[in-house]
Amino acid sequence: MSGEDDGTVVRRDRFSGGPARSFLSSMDADVRIFDADLAVDRAHVVMLAEQGIVTDAEASEILGALDDVEAAGFEALPDGEDVHEAIESAVVSRIGRVGGKMHTARSRNDEVATCIRHRLREDLLGALDAVLALRGALADVADAETETVMPGFTHLQPAQPTTVAHWALSYEGTLARDTTRLLAAFDHANESPLGAAAFAGTTFDVDRERTAELLGFDGVVTNATDAAAGRDFLLEAVAALASVAVTCSGLAEDVVFFANRGFVDVDDDYASTSSIMPQKKNPDSMELVRGTAGDAVGAYQGLATTLKGLPRAYNRDLQRATTHAWRAADCVTEATEVAAGAVATADWPADDLEAAATEGFSTATGVADALAAAGLPFREAHEIVALAAERGADLDAVDAAAREVTGESLSDLADPEVVAAALDPVESVASRDSTGGPAPAAVRDALGDVVEGVAEDEAAVAARREALTDAAAALDAEVAAYV
Repeated sequence: MSGEDDGTVVRRDRFSGGPARSFLSSMDADVRIFDADLAVDRAHVVMLAEQGIVTDAEASEILGALDDVEAAGFEALPDGEDVHEAIESAVVSRIGRVGGKMHTARSRNDEVATCIRHRLREDLLGALDAVLALRGALADVADAETETVMPGFTHLQPAQPTTVAHWALSYEGTLARDTTRLLAAFDHANESPLGAAAFAGTTFDVDRERTAELLGFDGVVTNATDAAAGRDFLLEAVAALASVAVTCSGLAEDVVFFANRGFVDVDDDYASTSSIMPQKKNPDSMELVRGTAGDAVGAYQGLATTLKGLPRAYNRDLQRATTHAWRAADCVTEATEVAAGAVATADWPADDLEAAATEGFSTATGVADALAAAGLPFREAHEIVALAAERGADLDAVDAAAREVTGESLSDLADPEVVAAALDPVESVASRDSTGGPAPAAVRDALGDVVEGVAEDEAAVAARREALTDAAAALDAEVAAYV
């Protein structure tokens, strides 16, 4: 073809050289959507044939050429501004002019938007798998450590005794909401822009619903300009991924802190030693999990800043937007998988944890509650316990403080045996049996709901993945009918 040696099928010899060519190219990043582009091309060609826009023979040639391109792989593609142009050039180089019909009734604008959504679905499902694995690991820890008492903290100061199980389920609850956010992001991404063309639709009689069906999308993005230009689905996805990263960062910080205090032993597979200090065991995998939040939040900030103030419809800035999403998906998924492994293999020393739960008079609130339950105004109970904390934090100290604050002995105000039990961290935990509390009975009740919730979300992810698998198989069958 004329000019084929000097340029591409899109640019020919015009705009094919100059110092900005490499700057304009997205080929390095586009390896990620190579398979998605081939799927989009195939669905589009099948639809063109079904609509009579190309002949069956022409569709056969094009689809056969796409098979050859796939077999040769991404590295065999010719140079181009992007993978879409490179694939089209490869098809034309194989079958000549008829290959140019592949791009009928579409633009690279709707094509790339469709490819991004197609690939993003896989990345979101991968992230969901990792989050569900972490939730499962936390549920297993809760099941195994329901009665393992540990110190609880506010402001990193001893506050109240709790259990390892209660701590674990606190993060599972947040991750359950993160799961909901990721599923919503998947569903909003799972709509097809294909057929919108550049931004104003097309004069050809295309069937947008058919290509959406062939690619496993739930439907189409109706407005053509919105379809080609909208990237809010990316923003939502990265926000959901960043939320997961922030949740995992808090979890990781707790594990690092607990390891410092001897409250948890991180498995060697998730720790390392010092290059110079042989006695060290560092929970550094969790430190990297903690640091991933910066990458994810940075990706969100970069994406939002790129999208801010862009006029409709398509602008080349959008080429820079997608890499933020890929970076967030990769780092968050990997960090979540590591967190799940670290949690699943960690050891919780029950005796050391119970001993630590007595530090800092962490049962003070329970003692105040016991006095208040006996009829004393809570503010007076609070004053008594605060004074007792300064005098030894034992039953005698509580009695002395009671005499000073009220003029009455402890036995005149409450049952000393009840107060003595409140001073014990195990008894203190057992008494906190309100819904969502750390008492073993309350945790077991909550754990049943957690296990059920994880199973429901696993089923939701599996259903979405199965729908994509079925659509891919259906598209393969349609293509096979032509090739």
